[in-house]
Amino acid sequence: MTKLYRKISWRLLPLLMLAYLVAYLDRVNIGYAKLQMLSALQFSDAVYGLGAGIFFVGYFLCEVPSNLLLEKIGARKTMLRILVLWGAVAAGMMLVQTPTQFYIMRFLLGVFEAGFFPGVVLYLTYWFPAERRGKVLALFMTSTVAASLIAGPLCGAILHYLDGWRGLAGWQWMFLLQGMPALVLGVVLFFHLDDKPEQARWLSDDERELLQADMARSSPDVAPAKVRLWGMLRSRAVCGYAMVNFLMIGATYALVFWVPSLIQSWGVKNPLLIGLYAALPNLVGIIGMLLMARHSDKHGERRWHYAASVVIAVIGIVVTIAADGVLALSLIGMCIATVGVASTTPLLMTAATEALPRYQSAAGIGIISSVGILGGGVSAALTGVLTRFGSNALLYFVIALFALSAALMLAVSRRRD
Repeated sequence: MTKLYRKISWRLLPLLMLAYLVAYLDRVNIGYAKLQMLSALQFSDAVYGLGAGIFFVGYFLCEVPSNLLLEKIGARKTMLRILVLWGAVAAGMMLVQTPTQFYIMRFLLGVFEAGFFPGVVLYLTYWFPAERRGKVLALFMTSTVAASLIAGPLCGAILHYLDGWRGLAGWQWMFLLQGMPALVLGVVLFFHLDDKPEQARWLSDDERELLQADMARSSPDVAPAKVRLWGMLRSRAVCGYAMVNFLMIGATYALVFWVPSLIQSWGVKNPLLIGLYAALPNLVGIIGMLLMARHSDKHGERRWHYAASVVIAVIGIVVTIAADGVLALSLIGMCIATVGVASTTPLLMTAATEALPRYQSAAGIGIISSVGILGGGVSAALTGVLTRFGSNALLYFVIALFALSAALMLAVSRRRD
Protein backbone atom coordinates (compact mmCIF):
# COMPACT_ATOMS: atom_id res chain seq x y z
CA MET A 1 0.00 0.00 0.00
CA THR A 2 2.86 2.37 0.75
CA LYS A 3 4.10 2.06 -2.83
CA LEU A 4 0.61 2.83 -4.19
CA TYR A 5 0.13 5.91 -2.04
CA ARG A 6 3.62 7.11 -2.90
CA LYS A 7 2.68 6.86 -6.57
CA ILE A 8 -0.53 8.83 -5.97
CA SER A 9 1.36 11.46 -3.99
CA TRP A 10 3.91 12.00 -6.75
CA ARG A 11 1.11 12.33 -9.29
CA LEU A 12 -1.12 14.77 -7.39
CA LEU A 13 0.90 16.74 -4.87
CA PRO A 14 3.63 18.54 -6.86
CA LEU A 15 1.28 20.62 -9.05
CA LEU A 16 -1.26 21.17 -6.26
CA MET A 17 1.56 22.34 -4.01
CA LEU A 18 2.88 24.66 -6.71
CA ALA A 19 -0.60 26.12 -7.21
CA TYR A 20 -1.01 26.67 -3.47
CA LEU A 21 2.42 28.29 -3.32
CA VAL A 22 1.29 30.76 -5.99
CA ALA A 23 -2.04 31.30 -4.21
CA TYR A 24 -0.38 31.99 -0.89
CA LEU A 25 2.14 34.30 -2.51
CA ASP A 26 -0.63 36.29 -4.23
CA ARG A 27 -2.44 36.49 -0.91
CA VAL A 28 0.40 37.68 1.33
CA ASN A 29 2.59 39.72 -1.00
CA ILE A 30 0.51 42.69 0.08
CA GLY A 31 2.68 42.73 3.21
CA TYR A 32 5.74 43.46 1.07
CA ALA A 33 3.89 45.83 -1.25
CA LYS A 34 3.09 47.86 1.87
CA LEU A 35 6.76 48.89 2.09
CA GLN A 36 6.34 51.03 -1.06
CA MET A 37 2.63 51.14 -1.80
CA LEU A 38 1.49 53.12 1.23
CA SER A 39 3.81 56.05 0.63
CA ALA A 40 3.30 55.99 -3.15
CA LEU A 41 -0.50 56.03 -2.92
CA GLN A 42 -0.66 57.87 0.42
CA PHE A 43 -2.63 55.10 2.12
CA SER A 44 -2.78 55.01 5.93
CA ASP A 45 -2.16 51.89 8.03
CA ALA A 46 -5.92 51.73 8.62
CA VAL A 47 -6.61 51.67 4.87
CA TYR A 48 -3.99 48.97 4.45
CA GLY A 49 -5.40 46.89 7.32
CA LEU A 50 -8.93 47.08 5.94
CA GLY A 51 -7.79 46.24 2.42
CA ALA A 52 -5.71 43.31 3.65
CA GLY A 53 -8.65 42.06 5.70
CA ILE A 54 -11.47 42.48 3.18
CA PHE A 55 -9.89 39.72 1.10
CA PHE A 56 -11.13 37.28 3.72
CA VAL A 57 -14.72 38.52 3.50
CA GLY A 58 -14.96 37.52 -0.15
CA TYR A 59 -13.20 34.27 0.66
CA PHE A 60 -15.66 33.55 3.49
CA LEU A 61 -18.73 34.10 1.33
CA CYS A 62 -17.70 31.73 -1.46
CA GLU A 63 -15.85 28.79 0.11
CA VAL A 64 -18.83 26.55 0.90
CA PRO A 65 -20.55 27.09 -2.50
CA SER A 66 -17.24 26.38 -4.25
CA ASN A 67 -16.71 23.12 -2.35
CA LEU A 68 -20.25 21.95 -3.05
CA LEU A 69 -19.71 22.80 -6.73
CA LEU A 70 -16.45 20.85 -6.77
CA GLU A 71 -18.26 17.78 -5.50
CA LYS A 72 -20.83 18.22 -8.26
CA ILE A 73 -18.70 19.10 -11.31
CA GLY A 74 -15.27 17.78 -10.25
CA ALA A 75 -11.88 19.19 -9.34
CA ARG A 76 -10.63 19.84 -12.89
CA LYS A 77 -13.26 22.43 -13.82
CA THR A 78 -13.23 23.92 -10.33
CA MET A 79 -9.47 24.44 -10.30
CA LEU A 80 -9.53 25.94 -13.80
CA ARG A 81 -12.13 28.51 -12.74
CA ILE A 82 -10.41 29.37 -9.48
CA LEU A 83 -6.85 29.79 -10.76
CA VAL A 84 -7.63 31.72 -13.94
CA LEU A 85 -9.90 34.24 -12.20
CA TRP A 86 -7.66 34.79 -9.19
CA GLY A 87 -4.58 35.14 -11.41
CA ALA A 88 -6.26 37.87 -13.43
CA VAL A 89 -7.23 39.83 -10.32
CA ALA A 90 -3.86 39.29 -8.60
CA ALA A 91 -2.06 40.74 -11.61
CA GLY A 92 -4.66 43.53 -11.87
CA MET A 93 -3.66 44.76 -8.40
CA MET A 94 -0.89 46.69 -10.19
CA LEU A 95 -3.54 49.14 -11.46
CA VAL A 96 -4.83 50.16 -8.01
CA GLN A 97 -4.68 53.90 -7.31
CA THR A 98 -7.38 54.68 -4.72
CA PRO A 99 -8.53 53.08 -1.45
CA THR A 100 -11.84 52.08 -3.07
CA GLN A 101 -10.06 50.30 -5.91
CA PHE A 102 -7.81 48.64 -3.35
CA TYR A 103 -10.80 47.34 -1.38
CA ILE A 104 -12.63 46.09 -4.49
CA MET A 105 -9.64 44.22 -5.89
CA ARG A 106 -8.79 42.60 -2.56
CA PHE A 107 -12.43 41.55 -2.13
CA LEU A 108 -12.53 40.03 -5.63
CA LEU A 109 -9.26 38.22 -5.01
CA GLY A 110 -10.89 36.57 -2.00
CA VAL A 111 -14.03 35.68 -3.99
CA PHE A 112 -12.12 34.07 -6.84
CA GLU A 113 -9.53 32.28 -4.71
CA ALA A 114 -12.17 30.93 -2.33
CA GLY A 115 -12.52 27.21 -2.50
CA PHE A 116 -8.97 26.35 -3.49
CA PHE A 117 -7.68 25.25 -0.09
CA PRO A 118 -10.85 23.48 1.14
CA GLY A 119 -11.27 22.08 -2.37
CA VAL A 120 -7.83 20.48 -2.26
CA VAL A 121 -8.47 19.14 1.25
CA LEU A 122 -11.75 17.60 0.02
CA TYR A 123 -10.07 16.30 -3.14
CA LEU A 124 -7.33 14.56 -1.15
CA THR A 125 -9.96 12.73 0.93
CA TYR A 126 -10.93 10.96 -2.32
CA TRP A 127 -7.39 9.56 -2.62
CA PHE A 128 -6.00 9.06 0.91
CA PRO A 129 -7.52 7.31 3.97
CA ALA A 130 -7.68 9.11 7.31
CA GLU A 131 -4.57 7.50 8.78
CA ARG A 132 -2.42 8.86 5.94
CA ARG A 133 -3.84 12.37 5.69
CA GLY A 134 -1.74 14.03 8.39
CA LYS A 135 1.49 13.61 6.46
CA VAL A 136 -0.16 14.31 3.09
CA LEU A 137 -1.77 17.53 4.30
CA ALA A 138 1.49 18.56 5.94
CA LEU A 139 3.32 18.01 2.65
CA PHE A 140 0.69 20.06 0.87
CA MET A 141 0.91 22.78 3.53
CA THR A 142 4.66 23.06 3.05
CA SER A 143 3.62 25.13 0.04
CA THR A 144 2.57 27.98 2.30
CA VAL A 145 5.79 27.87 4.27
CA ALA A 146 7.80 27.53 1.06
CA ALA A 147 5.86 30.51 -0.32
CA SER A 148 6.81 32.48 2.76
CA LEU A 149 10.37 31.23 2.33
CA ILE A 150 10.69 32.52 -1.23
CA ALA A 151 8.31 35.47 -0.80
CA GLY A 152 10.84 37.48 1.14
CA PRO A 153 13.77 37.25 -1.27
CA LEU A 154 11.52 37.33 -4.36
CA CYS A 155 9.38 40.28 -3.29
CA GLY A 156 12.39 42.11 -1.88
CA ALA A 157 14.34 41.65 -5.12
CA ILE A 158 11.44 42.85 -7.28
CA LEU A 159 10.86 45.89 -5.07
CA HIS A 160 14.55 46.71 -5.04
CA TYR A 161 15.67 46.02 -8.62
CA LEU A 162 12.54 46.67 -10.73
CA ASP A 163 11.36 49.84 -8.99
CA GLY A 164 10.98 52.44 -11.75
CA TRP A 165 11.74 50.06 -14.64
CA ARG A 166 9.57 50.74 -17.70
CA GLY A 167 7.79 53.43 -15.72
CA LEU A 168 6.28 51.04 -13.17
CA ALA A 169 6.91 50.98 -9.42
CA GLY A 170 8.42 47.92 -7.78
CA TRP A 171 5.13 47.00 -6.10
CA GLN A 172 3.35 47.08 -9.49
CA TRP A 173 5.89 44.70 -11.04
CA MET A 174 5.49 42.43 -8.02
CA PHE A 175 1.71 42.07 -8.45
CA LEU A 176 2.03 41.51 -12.21
CA LEU A 177 4.83 38.93 -12.12
CA GLN A 178 3.34 36.97 -9.22
CA GLY A 179 -0.22 36.96 -10.56
CA MET A 180 0.44 35.58 -14.04
CA PRO A 181 1.57 32.03 -13.07
CA ALA A 182 -1.91 31.20 -11.75
CA LEU A 183 -3.37 31.64 -15.25
CA VAL A 184 -1.02 29.00 -16.64
CA LEU A 185 -1.42 26.60 -13.72
CA GLY A 186 -5.21 26.65 -14.04
CA VAL A 187 -4.97 25.22 -17.57
CA VAL A 188 -2.25 22.71 -16.59
CA LEU A 189 -4.28 21.35 -13.65
CA PHE A 190 -7.36 20.99 -15.87
CA PHE A 191 -5.49 18.53 -18.09
CA HIS A 192 -3.43 16.90 -15.34
CA LEU A 193 -5.96 16.04 -12.63
CA ASP A 194 -8.52 13.25 -12.51
CA ASP A 195 -11.74 13.97 -10.65
CA LYS A 196 -11.91 10.56 -8.97
CA PRO A 197 -9.59 7.52 -8.59
CA GLU A 198 -11.75 5.41 -10.90
CA GLN A 199 -10.92 7.84 -13.75
CA ALA A 200 -7.16 7.63 -13.24
CA ARG A 201 -5.66 5.90 -16.28
CA TRP A 202 -2.20 6.13 -14.72
CA LEU A 203 -3.34 3.54 -12.14
CA SER A 204 -3.64 -0.10 -13.15
CA ASP A 205 -6.93 -1.96 -12.66
CA ASP A 206 -5.45 -3.77 -9.66
CA GLU A 207 -4.23 -0.49 -8.13
CA ARG A 208 -7.65 1.13 -8.53
CA GLU A 209 -9.39 -1.82 -6.90
CA LEU A 210 -6.86 -1.88 -4.05
CA LEU A 211 -7.29 1.87 -3.48
CA GLN A 212 -11.09 1.68 -3.52
CA ALA A 213 -11.06 -1.22 -1.04
CA ASP A 214 -8.71 0.63 1.32
CA MET A 215 -10.76 3.83 1.13
CA ALA A 216 -13.98 1.88 1.79
CA ARG A 217 -12.38 0.27 4.84
CA SER A 218 -11.18 3.62 6.20
CA SER A 219 -14.30 5.69 5.47
CA PRO A 220 -17.48 3.65 4.98
CA ASP A 221 -19.79 5.60 2.69
CA VAL A 222 -23.00 5.62 4.72
CA ALA A 223 -25.01 8.74 3.91
CA PRO A 224 -28.50 10.12 4.48
CA ALA A 225 -30.61 11.13 1.50
CA LYS A 226 -29.61 14.78 1.79
CA VAL A 227 -27.13 16.83 3.81
CA ARG A 228 -28.77 20.04 5.06
CA LEU A 229 -26.63 23.10 5.64
CA TRP A 230 -28.56 24.04 8.79
CA GLY A 231 -27.85 20.62 10.24
CA MET A 232 -24.16 21.06 9.50
CA LEU A 233 -24.17 24.42 11.29
CA ARG A 234 -25.56 22.72 14.39
CA SER A 235 -22.86 20.04 14.31
CA ARG A 236 -20.57 20.20 17.36
CA ALA A 237 -17.59 19.06 15.32
CA VAL A 238 -18.14 21.52 12.47
CA CYS A 239 -18.75 24.53 14.72
CA GLY A 240 -15.96 23.62 17.12
CA TYR A 241 -13.29 23.10 14.50
CA ALA A 242 -14.50 26.19 12.63
CA MET A 243 -13.90 28.34 15.70
CA VAL A 244 -10.49 26.76 16.31
CA ASN A 245 -9.65 27.61 12.71
CA PHE A 246 -10.98 31.17 13.15
CA LEU A 247 -8.63 31.81 16.07
CA MET A 248 -5.67 29.99 14.53
CA ILE A 249 -5.85 31.73 11.15
CA GLY A 250 -6.44 35.06 12.86
CA ALA A 251 -3.19 34.62 14.76
CA THR A 252 -1.29 33.29 11.75
CA TYR A 253 -2.19 36.08 9.37
CA ALA A 254 -1.62 38.76 11.98
CA LEU A 255 1.99 37.59 11.85
CA VAL A 256 2.19 36.95 8.10
CA PHE A 257 0.96 40.38 7.01
CA TRP A 258 3.14 42.31 9.45
CA VAL A 259 6.41 40.35 9.55
CA PRO A 260 8.05 42.62 6.92
CA SER A 261 7.10 45.67 8.98
CA LEU A 262 8.34 43.98 12.17
CA ILE A 263 11.71 43.28 10.59
CA GLN A 264 11.83 46.87 9.37
CA SER A 265 11.19 48.03 12.95
CA TRP A 266 14.26 46.01 14.04
CA GLY A 267 16.44 48.38 12.03
CA VAL A 268 16.52 46.71 8.59
CA LYS A 269 15.63 49.20 5.85
CA ASN A 270 16.67 47.51 2.57
CA PRO A 271 13.63 45.64 1.09
CA LEU A 272 15.90 42.87 -0.24
CA LEU A 273 17.43 42.27 3.21
CA ILE A 274 13.97 42.32 4.80
CA GLY A 275 12.93 39.58 2.39
CA LEU A 276 16.02 37.49 3.08
CA TYR A 277 15.61 37.73 6.84
CA ALA A 278 11.92 36.84 6.54
CA ALA A 279 12.84 33.64 4.68
CA LEU A 280 14.93 32.12 7.47
CA PRO A 281 12.09 31.33 9.93
CA ASN A 282 10.09 29.69 7.15
CA LEU A 283 12.92 27.34 6.24
CA VAL A 284 13.03 26.15 9.86
CA GLY A 285 9.21 25.97 9.88
CA ILE A 286 9.06 23.51 6.97
CA ILE A 287 11.30 21.04 8.77
CA GLY A 288 9.42 21.37 12.05
CA MET A 289 6.01 20.98 10.41
CA LEU A 290 6.93 17.76 8.60
CA LEU A 291 8.42 16.24 11.76
CA MET A 292 5.36 17.14 13.81
CA ALA A 293 2.96 15.71 11.20
CA ARG A 294 4.97 12.50 10.91
CA HIS A 295 4.92 12.04 14.68
CA SER A 296 1.19 12.77 14.78
CA ASP A 297 0.43 10.17 12.08
CA LYS A 298 2.63 7.61 13.81
CA HIS A 299 0.65 7.92 17.04
CA GLY A 300 -2.75 8.65 15.45
CA GLU A 301 -3.15 11.68 17.73
CA ARG A 302 -3.96 15.28 16.79
CA ARG A 303 -5.22 17.39 19.71
CA TRP A 304 -2.15 17.25 21.95
CA HIS A 305 0.14 17.68 18.97
CA TYR A 306 -1.82 20.82 18.12
CA ALA A 307 -1.50 22.09 21.69
CA ALA A 308 2.25 21.36 21.64
CA SER A 309 2.58 23.33 18.40
CA VAL A 310 0.84 26.31 19.98
CA VAL A 311 3.18 26.15 22.99
CA ILE A 312 6.18 26.22 20.64
CA ALA A 313 4.69 29.21 18.77
CA VAL A 314 4.07 31.12 22.00
CA ILE A 315 7.59 30.42 23.29
CA GLY A 316 9.01 31.78 20.06
CA ILE A 317 6.91 34.94 20.22
CA VAL A 318 7.89 35.52 23.85
CA VAL A 319 11.56 35.24 22.86
CA THR A 320 10.93 37.77 20.08
CA ILE A 321 9.34 40.22 22.52
CA ALA A 322 12.16 39.74 25.05
CA ALA A 323 14.75 40.41 22.31
CA ASP A 324 13.49 44.00 22.24
CA GLY A 325 14.48 44.66 18.64
CA VAL A 326 17.89 42.98 18.71
CA LEU A 327 17.96 41.49 15.22
CA ALA A 328 19.70 38.14 15.84
CA LEU A 329 17.65 37.26 18.94
CA SER A 330 14.42 38.43 17.28
CA LEU A 331 15.07 36.15 14.30
CA ILE A 332 15.78 33.20 16.63
CA GLY A 333 12.44 33.85 18.31
CA MET A 334 10.65 33.99 14.96
CA CYS A 335 12.28 30.72 13.87
CA ILE A 336 10.97 28.98 16.98
CA ALA A 337 7.53 30.55 16.55
CA THR A 338 7.28 29.53 12.90
CA VAL A 339 7.82 25.84 13.74
CA GLY A 340 4.69 25.98 15.90
CA VAL A 341 2.67 28.22 13.60
CA ALA A 342 3.37 26.10 10.51
CA SER A 343 2.38 22.87 12.29
CA THR A 344 -1.08 23.98 13.43
CA THR A 345 -3.00 23.99 10.13
CA PRO A 346 -2.26 20.44 8.90
CA LEU A 347 -2.97 19.06 12.38
CA LEU A 348 -6.28 20.90 12.60
CA MET A 349 -7.47 19.97 9.11
CA THR A 350 -6.49 16.32 9.61
CA ALA A 351 -8.46 16.20 12.86
CA ALA A 352 -11.45 17.80 11.14
CA THR A 353 -11.47 15.37 8.20
CA GLU A 354 -11.27 12.47 10.63
CA ALA A 355 -14.19 13.82 12.67
CA LEU A 356 -16.56 14.27 9.70
CA PRO A 357 -18.37 11.41 7.94
CA ARG A 358 -17.56 11.27 4.21
CA TYR A 359 -21.03 12.50 3.20
CA GLN A 360 -20.48 15.68 5.27
CA SER A 361 -16.97 16.37 4.01
CA ALA A 362 -17.70 18.85 1.21
CA ALA A 363 -19.96 21.15 3.22
CA GLY A 364 -18.19 20.56 6.54
CA ILE A 365 -14.68 21.31 5.29
CA GLY A 366 -16.04 24.34 3.43
CA ILE A 367 -17.68 25.73 6.58
CA ILE A 368 -14.63 25.08 8.76
CA SER A 369 -12.33 26.71 6.23
CA SER A 370 -14.59 29.68 5.47
CA VAL A 371 -15.21 30.57 9.12
CA GLY A 372 -11.50 30.16 9.73
CA ILE A 373 -10.44 32.42 6.89
CA LEU A 374 -12.76 35.11 8.25
CA GLY A 375 -10.48 35.17 11.29
CA GLY A 376 -7.70 36.39 9.03
CA GLY A 377 -9.88 39.31 7.93
CA VAL A 378 -10.80 40.29 11.47
CA SER A 379 -7.23 40.10 12.74
CA ALA A 380 -5.84 41.99 9.72
CA ALA A 381 -8.21 44.86 10.40
CA LEU A 382 -7.44 44.84 14.14
CA THR A 383 -3.69 44.73 13.66
CA GLY A 384 -3.89 47.96 11.68
CA VAL A 385 -5.07 49.54 14.94
CA LEU A 386 -2.87 47.54 17.33
CA THR A 387 0.36 48.58 15.62
CA ARG A 388 -0.30 52.13 16.78
CA PHE A 389 0.66 50.88 20.24
CA GLY A 390 3.89 49.26 19.03
CA SER A 391 4.84 45.89 17.55
CA ASN A 392 4.70 44.15 20.95
CA ALA A 393 0.98 44.85 21.22
CA LEU A 394 0.51 42.90 17.99
CA LEU A 395 2.58 39.98 19.29
CA TYR A 396 0.62 39.80 22.57
CA PHE A 397 -2.57 39.73 20.48
CA VAL A 398 -1.19 36.78 18.48
CA ILE A 399 -0.30 34.91 21.69
CA ALA A 400 -3.84 35.36 23.01
CA LEU A 401 -5.43 34.04 19.81
CA PHE A 402 -3.16 30.98 19.67
CA ALA A 403 -3.75 30.16 23.34
CA LEU A 404 -7.53 30.34 22.89
CA SER A 405 -7.35 28.12 19.80
CA ALA A 406 -5.41 25.45 21.70
CA ALA A 407 -7.84 25.46 24.62
CA LEU A 408 -10.80 25.12 22.25
CA MET A 409 -9.09 22.37 20.26
CA LEU A 410 -8.62 20.31 23.40
CA ALA A 411 -12.26 20.81 24.33
CA VAL A 412 -13.72 20.08 20.88
CA SER A 413 -11.75 16.90 20.21
CA ARG A 414 -11.68 15.35 23.68
CA ARG A 415 -14.52 12.90 22.93
CA ARG A 416 -12.43 11.36 20.14
CA ASP A 417 -9.63 10.21 22.47
